[in-house]
Amino acid sequence: MDIITIGIDVSKDRLDVAVRPSGEVFAVERNAVGLEQLVARLRDLSPRVIALEATGGFEVIAAATLAGARLPVAVVNPAQIRAFAKAIGQRAKTDPIDAAVIAHFAEATELEPRPLPDEATRLLGDLIGRRRQIVEMIGAERQREKRMAVAHLRKSIARLVKALEKELATLNTDIDDAVRGSPVWREKEDLLVSVPGVGPVISRTLIAELPELGQLGRKEIAALAGLAPFTRQSGQWRGKSFIGGGRTVVRTVLFMGAMVAKRHNPLLKAFFDRLRAAGKPKMVALIAVARKLLTILNAIIRDNRPWQTA
Repeated sequence: MDIITIGIDVSKDRLDVAVRPSGEVFAVERNAVGLEQLVARLRDLSPRVIALEATGGFEVIAAATLAGARLPVAVVNPAQIRAFAKAIGQRAKTDPIDAAVIAHFAEATELEPRPLPDEATRLLGDLIGRRRQIVEMIGAERQREKRMAVAHLRKSIARLVKALEKELATLNTDIDDAVRGSPVWREKEDLLVSVPGVGPVISRTLIAELPELGQLGRKEIAALAGLAPFTRQSGQWRGKSFIGGGRTVVRTVLFMGAMVAKRHNPLLKAFFDRLRAAGKPKMVALIAVARKLLTILNAIIRDNRPWQTA
């Protein structure tokens, strides 16, 4: 019996669906009636996984509806789909073709269903995302202030920075209330920040953006974070390994943690120093520290045990 894989291309008004290996394609409207039809049809197919591309929020209702119907859903990073389409030479682009590429990707990579974040987790993710935007805006305005020669325009920038800092303080309070108000999140954050090099920004980003933490093996969690090395090799030629894909926000905060940990975490500092002494470039060693930090955090959440200094 064939293993069924579904790809869904989500647009504002409709959902284009592709079925592998049969090649069947169909579409439904992206409304209550269309979603009801989609659930009924996919239940009859009994797919191993249903893959949807993240499309700026349009996929949320469809993914939640399918997950609520106990169908196996996974939301996929668009960059992975684009890279896969390029790799298989698929240059034509229509909604049905995109759905077929998504289904092909899910089949070829043996994509596993992933639990969707609940409403509270999505809200926390939105708050953290907004905080990140405000921090970036403050940084950009401060750079403009350094280059600005006109006094009254510097004052304008200063007023804006002050307003942004006030908004940042409000968001920090909202995030703190959300995390500390949830017993589960509070316990998880206390476990994460027990590791030297991990503070509230990193722990809360991981809670919101990496809910799989503690539920997967070290290789799988590293791949989700985009910290798994990819080797380039052909015959006797061996290229440099590189990282990529995964969840960019997660990878970014883990790099932040790695930069602190290589100075203040005894275990990771010794690990970094060994790599540098062995001739590894600084960036390669830093990536390795970030990956090891993630492995430690994954084990701490899995075992429900804080960092042990001994």
